[in-house]
Amino acid sequence: MPLEIERKFLVKNCGFLEESYEKKHLVQGFLNSDKNRTVRIRIDGLKSFLTVKGLSNASGTTRFEWEKEIPLTEGKQLLSLCEEKPVEKYRYLVKKGFHLFEVDVFLGENEGLVVAEIELDAEDSPFEKPNWLGREVTGEVAYYNSCLSKNPFRNW
Repeated sequence: MPLEIERKFLVKNCGFLEESYEKKHLVQGFLNSDKNRTVRIRIDGLKSFLTVKGLSNASGTTRFEWEKEIPLTEGKQLLSLCEEKPVEKYRYLVKKGFHLFEVDVFLGENEGLVVAEIELDAEDSPFEKPNWLGREVTGEVAYYNSCLSKNPFRNW
């Protein structure tokens, strides 16, 4: 079973911009945002993905994740069927040591929120923490993209 082990942090300054080597525009919506199973459509430039995620463990770091690329036209059609408004963001990729940080700068109703995620081999894997990394929010459901589509950051 494919597992995703991920930790999530708020970002406290724009230092990541200087360290970033790639910027992407992402739009994602949720066909199902039940806490036991989330079904997401993501448009990433000219690519589209269907992703299924399972329930997180107690710490919020580990959960089942299955993803498959689908034709862009189908992704756009499925995006129109999503439950709430899509989440839109810019994603910056930052290599730090042996790890990759994905820094999401949210747009629209989630503007002002900046979150960094890092995927790890194990929950307790050590990693280099950049100076722009802020408070850890791993497992805080309000920061899940599926929740941000229902209760955007500007409503907090």
